[in-house]
This record gives sequence, structure tokens and C-alpha cells, in this order.
Amino acid sequence: MAGGGGGLGVPDRSKRGHQSNRKKKKRIGFSLDMTPLVDITFLLLTFFMFTTTMLKPQIMEMKLPPEWLVEVEVRASELFTIQLEPDGSLWYYTGVAGTDSPIQEIKLNEIKAKAVELNLRPIVKNRLITVFKIHEDASYDQVIQVLDELNLAEVPITEEVIKDIDPATGESVQRSRKFTIAPLFEEEMEKMKEFKK
Repeated sequence: MAGGGGGLGVPDRSKRGHQSNRKKKKRIGFSLDMTPLVDITFLLLTFFMFTTTMLKPQIMEMKLPPEWLVEVEVRASELFTIQLEPDGSLWYYTGVAGTDSPIQEIKLNEIKAKAVELNLRPIVKNRLITVFKIHEDASYDQVIQVLDELNLAEVPITEEVIKDIDPATGESVQRSRKFTIAPLFEEEMEKMKEFKK
């Protein structure tokens, strides 16, 4: 089989249909500048760090003495007892009720001044211990208000706070008081009725 060119080669096939004149679009490289996003992230981070450290925890700190299981003898003259009853009334007495003093009603805004006054008595000499007795049906809100008043009575003396003046020496006294919380039972309230003034 001589002659002829390309007999065994693949025949040329013409493309069917029409050829389009459209050119293929080149893909453009996409890049995102992260610099502004990083700046915003750090601004938000620093904002939250500062605001969370400036927030004060909304809890009341209460510390138990290390030897809270040990019985401690306390002089009756150094005791100041406040009772919060179910109806919201506040009563107080010093020492032992009925023996040392009658039980008298007291208003919330008078507690701080009364604690300061009793602590400055010569017989107490800045060793007043306040016992806050709370009935189980008493308002939680009122309990917090009384505790706030007792805490205010323990604020160290500054220029803004009215100073406690020792009547004997005429000098200001550092107010270092203590208070404790105890339950108030129905039986106790019944016994106290005869001593109320």
C-alpha cells in the first residue's frame, strides 16, 4: 500500500455547531485586608477587660471566725440585740432582756446611731457585739437593710463620717464592732412580750 498520505492517521474532525466569540474571563485574585478587623477586635477586648474589672461583685462578704465552733464567753453589758419580727418591726435591748433593759422598738435609720452610742459607753470601751436575731418569715429586703446599717456603723472614721468622740478623753474612737446573726423563734418572741416597752 504505497502512496497516499496519512491514511492511518486520525481523521480531522470539524467541531460541530458554531464557535462562540466570548472570551474566557480571567479570575481576579480576592484578598481581604484584616488590619481593621484586628483593630476592632483589640478595641473590644480591651473594653470588656476594663469594664469587667471595674464592676463590683454584688455579694455581701461575711466572714466566720476561725474558732467558730468554740464557745466564747461574752459580758452581757457588751451585748446589743436587734430583733426583726415577721411584721417587719424592729426591737432592741442591751444585755439580758428584762434584766438589764426592756425591749424597745427602733427604726431602721436609728440603728447606726444607737450602735455608735452603745459602743462609746465607758463600760463597753469599744467592744460592743451586736446580735441580729431574724424571724424566718421576715422580709429578706429588710434583713439586708439592717445589715447595711450595721456595716455603716463599722466604717472607719474619715473626714466625711461623723466622728465618735470618747466622752472621757474627747478624742475620736476607731469603730471596730462585731455582729452576729441568729434565728428568732416563736417561743422566744412570746417570752419577750412581757419585756416590751
